[in-house]
This record gives sequence, structure tokens and C-alpha cells, in this order.
Amino acid sequence: MKKSSLILSGLLLASTLGAKEFVSIGTGGMTGTYYPIGGAICRLVNKDPNMKCSVQSTGGSVYNVNNVLKKELTFGFSQSDVVFDKYNGKGKFDGAADTNLRAVVSIYPELLAFVVSKDSGIKDITGIVGKKFNVGNPGSGNELTTLEVLKAKGVDVNSLAHRGVLTAQECPHALKDKKIDGYTYMVGHPTANITDAANSLPIDILNVDGPEIDKMLADFPYFAKGVIPKGLYEGVDHDTNTIGVKAVLVADKSVSDAVVKAVVKAIVDNFDEYKTLHPALGAITKESLVEGLSAPLHPAAEAVFKEAGILK
Repeated sequence: MKKSSLILSGLLLASTLGAKEFVSIGTGGMTGTYYPIGGAICRLVNKDPNMKCSVQSTGGSVYNVNNVLKKELTFGFSQSDVVFDKYNGKGKFDGAADTNLRAVVSIYPELLAFVVSKDSGIKDITGIVGKKFNVGNPGSGNELTTLEVLKAKGVDVNSLAHRGVLTAQECPHALKDKKIDGYTYMVGHPTANITDAANSLPIDILNVDGPEIDKMLADFPYFAKGVIPKGLYEGVDHDTNTIGVKAVLVADKSVSDAVVKAVVKAIVDNFDEYKTLHPALGAITKESLVEGLSAPLHPAAEAVFKEAGILK
């Protein structure tokens, strides 16, 4: 009996020691940038034998924020403006603030692209009036940002011939099939999504600039100016002035310190490799991992950044 108890105890101990922490990362559409970078992070996390990380393709920023707070996702990618609005109960989250939201790491800058077919004749943002334009699937970060830009430019969405509500993943095919004349995508560049569109038909990317946009940036400090360089996409032979936010990995404050530490250390300790895993990561620095955060850092993430000398 004693021997059987010892064997059982040994099996239980072995099972405990061999137990893995399962974590999920909510990303976005498979042709976007969140999904492959989420996969890259998981590959680094899975170097730790005690971790099992997997990615989920989701509806994007708003879905991810809501579902990490529901504890249906461990982590989620989100635009920093969406994070700000959810934490503070602003914009689409008016009256629905949730201060349990925590930032974990800033991933890369996301720049807003107004993609149009050249056949549409659209030359600037105000030119979408009377056209079939996709403003974003309801509740997405794309939609939230696009509506702010249109409002700043004085464009009433009711003036569109068709207000599209497709996901960004669906838009290249819709553009090719002439179901829409253009669409927006807030994303890290280059992205397979816009590459697919550019390889299917002649496209252009519109400038998002002007005094109205300068005022918008003053009102919403989590936005910043950026440039989509020429040559990233077939046929777009000019630099495109636009605005952007940061892609941020978020979690609920209840996620364990051990899990958050494992994910952040996977990035920090393998930083040179991490930068090579997607073109959108090429220009980031260790310092940029803590820039553009619009919710408080999870304490375990903060501890890793301090240990690495990134934060003081």
C-alpha cells in the first residue's frame, strides 16, 4: 500500500512538473499583420517547455479587447486608440470603461491606408463622396479610426453610394470585383492584404493629411503622423502621408505574472530574432516596446522591462 502511494505521488508530481501553461493570442484576419506576428510571438514563447501558445484569427481590435476582459482570450492585439477608449470609457465605449485592461507590450506602428482602385477616379479623401467605400466592419478599430478621419474631413458617411461593412480580409476581392471602390486598413506595412489588392488591379493609397487632420491629432494625442513609403505596393510610386497608432498586446489585469513574464521575456530575450520574423518589425527598437501604450502596464511586463534596462 505504501509503495502504491509513493508511485501515485510520483506520478502526480511528474504530471505537475510537466504541466503546461496554455495561452491564446487574439489577432485579426489571416491576410493582415496581427495574425503572422501573433504566430511569431507564439513561436518564441513555445521555446519555453512550460508554455503552449496559440493564435486565433479574430475580428480585430475591439473583439480582442472585449474578449481578454471576458477572459476568453489570454492576450489580444489592439490599436492603441481602441485601448485608450476602452480603458477610459470614450468613443464607442462611452459609459463602458473597464480599468481592468492592461498593456503588455507595444508591437509596431500601424498606419492608416485609404486604398482605392485607380479606375474609381478617387484622388483624395473627399473624393469618396458618391462612391462605394468600405469604412470597416462594425465595431472594428478600422471603422472607429476611419469614421474619425471622415468626420475631420467633413465627409458624411451618408453621402457614400454604398457604405461597406466588410472585414479588411474581404476587401481585396471586393475591390477586384468592383463591389467597392476603396477601403481603409489600419495595419503594419507591408501587408499581404494590400499586396494582394495591388497585384489584382491598379491601386492608389490616398494621403491622410491637411489642417483638419492636424486638429484631429491635437484632439486625439494617441494618433501620430507617419509615412507609407513608395514602392511597398505595386503601382504606388509616391510616399503616402498618413496617421497611425501603435499595435499593442493587451491582457486583463488578472492574467498571472508568470504568464505575462514568459511572453514579454520571449520577445525581449530573443529580440534580434523577433525583428526578423515580419517586415513590420524591422524598424522597431527595444525602447519602442514601451511607447504608445494607452493603458497601464501589467506589473509583470513592467518588471521585465525594468530588468532589461528598457524602463527605469
